[in-house]
Amino acid sequence: MIIGAVEAGGTKFVCGIGNEKGEVFERISFPTEQPEKTLAQVVEYFRDKQIESLGIGSFGPINIDRSSPQYGNVTTTPKPGWSNFPVLTELKKSIDVPIGWDTDVNAAALGEATWGAAQGSDSCLYYTIGTGVGVGVYAEGRMVHGLVHPEGGHVLTRRHPDDTYGGKCPYHGDCLEGMAAGPAIEARWKVKGSELPVDHPAWEMEAFYIGEALISAILLLSPKKIILGGGVMHQMQLFPLIRDHVRNGLKGYVASSALEEGGIDNYIVPPGLGDNAGLCGSIALGLRAYEESQQR
Repeated sequence: MIIGAVEAGGTKFVCGIGNEKGEVFERISFPTEQPEKTLAQVVEYFRDKQIESLGIGSFGPINIDRSSPQYGNVTTTPKPGWSNFPVLTELKKSIDVPIGWDTDVNAAALGEATWGAAQGSDSCLYYTIGTGVGVGVYAEGRMVHGLVHPEGGHVLTRRHPDDTYGGKCPYHGDCLEGMAAGPAIEARWKVKGSELPVDHPAWEMEAFYIGEALISAILLLSPKKIILGGGVMHQMQLFPLIRDHVRNGLKGYVASSALEEGGIDNYIVPPGLGDNAGLCGSIALGLRAYEESQQR
């Protein structure tokens, strides 16, 4: 089976094809420009690929309410030209196959639960920490939707006692994204995170903010696995710092071997699918869309 996949990011689009085993055969990427130009490139890529379904994991916020006339739209994004743009409607004009549609982080969570670090588990959280912060929630075997969809990158967080930075988020200032995303690191320390040494105090502060968010998520959602991806998490020294902060912050209240010393190393983890988490997640969305179409 040939499944198309689109990882629609605010900075770049990644398109690829794979199969029902989550294997990626090929991929391309191009910058995210105005929606008409960008989607024309998507259509052109898939024109001769003979895909049987397509999955799209999109930057958000997006409309995922199938009963809504605006289903398939990007909604309140500050990205010029994309606010309220009908992505799914436009693609369906040229691509006549079942299409799965969800947030990029929900897709990544689904991909990790299907073929990656959370394989075999019925719940996980996927955090991407890069230019922004997004959180995908997979619970009881499905992606979590509701009023809209999870926006865990904008949860409020306690301030680090040594942090005087005001926050980068244009909506909330000092939410998780405003304090811990890549642009916040650069604005606070006046240099890109990738240029900071591994023992710089920036990383202890970063682990504080991420760890605070994970503590809240564990207490609220009780996920069986937490996966941390995105460009900031390429700084592998963050993982032990975050794990320590979570263990110390929970203070033994949540009784699980997964949160004990040693066990937590396999609980808060990098993506099992690596940089393919988003694309594989979109393949999983496409596979689910195909299976749903066969049941109608």
